[in-house]
Amino acid sequence: MMVRAAFVVLPLGLVLVALLGLALGSAAIPIKAVALWPFDASVLTAQQKLIMDNIRLPRVMLGLMVGAMLAAAGAALQGIFRNPLADPGLIGVSAGASLGAATMIVLGGEHLAGPWALPLAAFVGAVLATLAVYGLGRRHGMVSPPSMLLAGIAVNALAGAGIGLFSYVGDDLQLRQLTFWTMGSLGAAGWSTLTPSLLPIGLSLAGLLALATRLDVFALGEREAFHLGLDPRLMVRLAVGLTCLGVGTAVAAAGPVGFIGLVVPHLVRLVLGAGHRVLLPASMMLGAILLVGADTAARLLAAPAELPVGLLCSLLGAPFFLWLLRR
Repeated sequence: MMVRAAFVVLPLGLVLVALLGLALGSAAIPIKAVALWPFDASVLTAQQKLIMDNIRLPRVMLGLMVGAMLAAAGAALQGIFRNPLADPGLIGVSAGASLGAATMIVLGGEHLAGPWALPLAAFVGAVLATLAVYGLGRRHGMVSPPSMLLAGIAVNALAGAGIGLFSYVGDDLQLRQLTFWTMGSLGAAGWSTLTPSLLPIGLSLAGLLALATRLDVFALGEREAFHLGLDPRLMVRLAVGLTCLGVGTAVAAAGPVGFIGLVVPHLVRLVLGAGHRVLLPASMMLGAILLVGADTAARLLAAPAELPVGLLCSLLGAPFFLWLLRR
């Protein structure tokens, strides 16, 4: 009963937060006009259409995609590592993606490789970071959660040092771009940012949903999963590869946004249970709702300027993380 109610409430919340994200901002648009706009474009003025087409719509769509991706990645990593504290930020996936994207920004590779440059560099960085954490976190053929988290701390520190080095050697324009980007923001969202992100994030989300039943089996332990006919190594490679693909693309598009991947799966698990067939889609919807809602709040709190949404998510997520540690 609770699951059915959740899958009614979450889609409605998704529609509501998307409408609010499209309507609210430094130039407010009536929410009724926003709701009618897909069916009758004449309800908006020429200026409102310009704002909607070029700013608000790609921004809200990117926020929905990134929020869903980060939440799904957190749920999948917690299942793979069997650790409730695993998320793309804590185990170094986001940091590796950030370092890859920072390398591309400072070295100017995005001018040579086009719109795919940042997602590709971020994906490579995320894969390398995850492989390092997974390799260092294994003990006697099994994943050791304490070792994995310590390895994640080390990878985060190393990536932070690399980003600091690029900030030092970059010119003023690169430094400004890098500093603003590392705070996490949807402010640069546009069709040129959204379009290259659709395919990688879509493939990652679809792949993780397809692995939901296997994640339930894998949660029993690698040996138990093997006896039940599941190849643990192939499972880890698939889940981690899909996670790196999606998170790398999300970080390249919006910068590192923390705590969505940690907070959202926990909230869903507390209410709906730990089964991944429910956990993954519910986390995707709630992650999208929280990120677009936080981005809308970030635009309103300091209007006409805007706060980076990554800062706001950290302010909200850090107390929740401390509560988890207390438990």
